Amino acid sequence: MSDFSTARGKMVDCQVRPSDVTDLRIIDAMLALPREVFVPEDRRALAYLDLDLDVSEKGAPKRHLIKPMVIAKMIQAADIKSTDNVLVVGCATGYTAALAANLAGRVTATEGDPALAAKAAGILATLGLSQVTVVNAPASEGAPANAPYDAIILEGATEIVPDRLYRQLGAEGRLVGVFAMSTQRAVIVTHSQSDFGDRPLFDASVPVLPGLERPAAFVF
Repeated sequence: MSDFSTARGKMVDCQVRPSDVTDLRIIDAMLALPREVFVPEDRRALAYLDLDLDVSEKGAPKRHLIKPMVIAKMIQAADIKSTDNVLVVGCATGYTAALAANLAGRVTATEGDPALAAKAAGILATLGLSQVTVVNAPASEGAPANAPYDAIILEGATEIVPDRLYRQLGAEGRLVGVFAMSTQRAVIVTHSQSDFGDRPLFDASVPVLPGLERPAAFVF
């Protein structure tokens, strides 16, 4: 465990802090949270590297924990408060949901793969994060039963405008994700009265979430 603790500190000092992540709540959560428990045992040596880490079971659709630096910057941009109701879309094994749970009042996490959803729920329960609810649902659907949300975080890129997710934002709600309509870029979408506005945050490249892919073009 001491090796993982050292790797965790290096992840924060070499990847997260130099990327303008200044919110000490996020720093403290990343230093405390054992990222390795969210990773299959045969890949735990990779848990703290600067990469999108494949956590899918053999033969299952690919699912990833996205780069620590990217998720830290996205969470910071979401400006999560201690009373916020947060949705994490495409949570995979639950790492981002666990980070959000250290900042928010309530977290709902969706995952389209039922086996991964069950795994995430088990890990989060083991860590005592009872304020997180894991829902097996497609990324595009969100979790309307627990809406409205103060913040929504996409654990992966979207190639489409996720309209259903927009409609689950509360007043002054924020959605942060990597939009891949042309170039990949992290974007924040804000809900103001009956309208939505967006602005770019930073360039980022992460795997596309299943269910948020661009529709296949018709070929004659």
